[in-house]
Amino acid sequence: MFDLKNKIAVVTGGSRGLGREMVLAFAKAGADVVIASRKLEACEAVAREVEKLGRRALPIAAHVGKWDDNDKLADAAYKQFGRVDILVNNAGMSPLAPSLAETSEALFDKVVDVNFKGPFRLSVLVGEKMVAGEGGVIINFSSTAAFKPEPHTIPYGGAKAAINAMTVSLAKAFAPKVRVNCIAPGPFLTDVSTVWRENKAFEQIRSTASQVLNSNQAPDILEYNKGNATAGLLASQGLLSNLDDAVKKYGWDKKLAKSLQTTARYDDKGIMGSGSWYGVPNY
Repeated sequence: MFDLKNKIAVVTGGSRGLGREMVLAFAKAGADVVIASRKLEACEAVAREVEKLGRRALPIAAHVGKWDDNDKLADAAYKQFGRVDILVNNAGMSPLAPSLAETSEALFDKVVDVNFKGPFRLSVLVGEKMVAGEGGVIINFSSTAAFKPEPHTIPYGGAKAAINAMTVSLAKAFAPKVRVNCIAPGPFLTDVSTVWRENKAFEQIRSTASQVLNSNQAPDILEYNKGNATAGLLASQGLLSNLDDAVKKYGWDKKLAKSLQTTARYDDKGIMGSGSWYGVPNY
């Protein structure tokens, strides 16, 4: 669909989950890729996949929540390739504290550092070089948590809201040579989401989904928030490859069906591509 031949892309959090998929997509489109994450071995594994596709790869161990690591990452990318055409600020983290009162200062700082401070520093380093050179593209990753705040995601949602504001600010600062855009996906049950599966809140949602699957009618639990959570979970785990068939099978009413179809997006890998688990369904 598009050609990125000989472009240079930097992807943070590129060793697994959505980051890995983006790295491989860039390579398939013809780009050479800098793969950054905390674990060098994981980056090297993805780099070998990129090289099998006939493209060059530079694996780098970098913790984007640390200011100096972003400087080292940018320096390494420019030293190896001479330029960066595409920067994807994908690295992030969304750990859930047991409760609001039990959210520690260390956890709060870590979430803000990785999700906001790091992308800011790296964007400034790379963006200014893009402006001085031939331009480029910066793609930031936000979240639906920034638009539909919930009690259990306050530090994360706040950091992602900051990403939204930063995107607009940098777009103005680096225009017209650099495009700065933001993607705000819903949750994806990739390998990165293990922490959700170990969290009580997630298990509660999973229980709700199980009740839905074992019900032959639209149960009362499918209220606004729980309904959205259920729709996202069912789709993301591949339990409902065809929502229309599920409507017939489980006897859901049309209002519920529309909510599920609007909230969940399903593909053949069982990954939810958009929507929010915790927002109000779009009736």
